[in-house]
Amino acid sequence: MTDPDAYTEPAVAGSGTIACALAASASVLGPVRLLARSDDSARQAEERAQAECEKLEAAVPERIRVTTDPGDLAPCDLAVEAVVEEIDAKGRLLGELGEACPRADLASTTSSLSVAELANRCGHPHRLFGLHVFNPVHRMELVELCLPGGLRQGVRERAHAWCLALGKTPIEVPDQPGFVVNRLLFPYLFDAVRLAERTGMASAEVDSCVELGTGHPMGPLRLLDFIGLDVAAAIGESLFADTGEERYRAPGLVEELIGDGKVGRKSGTGFYEYR
Repeated sequence: MTDPDAYTEPAVAGSGTIACALAASASVLGPVRLLARSDDSARQAEERAQAECEKLEAAVPERIRVTTDPGDLAPCDLAVEAVVEEIDAKGRLLGELGEACPRADLASTTSSLSVAELANRCGHPHRLFGLHVFNPVHRMELVELCLPGGLRQGVRERAHAWCLALGKTPIEVPDQPGFVVNRLLFPYLFDAVRLAERTGMASAEVDSCVELGTGHPMGPLRLLDFIGLDVAAAIGESLFADTGEERYRAPGLVEELIGDGKVGRKSGTGFYEYR
């Protein structure tokens, strides 16, 4: 049974993997709206959401309503932004969502930006919290919840209740770029690249050492491909800007691959070939 405090009319804004996977997860509980920026994006979002629903036994694809009109989100009680990891784009969209959904709480799936700064940029600081879900959404249990001070009454309870209803484990984290997981993860991932550069070891050899020696299900270089090297580099830059620590900057090999358009699994090649 769903907690009565949980959101019942959520919306997700975005057409990428995280947005569509989150919409598919929400369809388990009831209707969900999925906002895309154009007709082409809407078609892609619908296809992706359908594919994500196939990964969840209880998902109901018919419950996902894809739209390009922000006005269709007016009845929603939660509007989640899930677009590119750029503060201007996220802040602008969150501002639009705040106007389109006057009664909704607002959430961002950011993994590397300050939630307080996003809140100030969007103009709705008392309504916005961080909702960092992990890819693949249908499989990953953790949700990093960032709840800045000054949120209006009930946001914390509603956010926790919705995460639990989705079958996730919410853990409250401090408002710092990278929260907890990425703050700890990216120095490890980038150190693996530097080790490969320094030693000449093959990607598969480095990954096998980690997988077989530590029990990790995926080695660091394959994980970077899964995240996307461009996304990883952007997250690293945000962490570097906050800390000034060089360990957060993407190694030269990552930048070289990005320059060649080899950004990981989504492009067909990165540290590995996927074609």
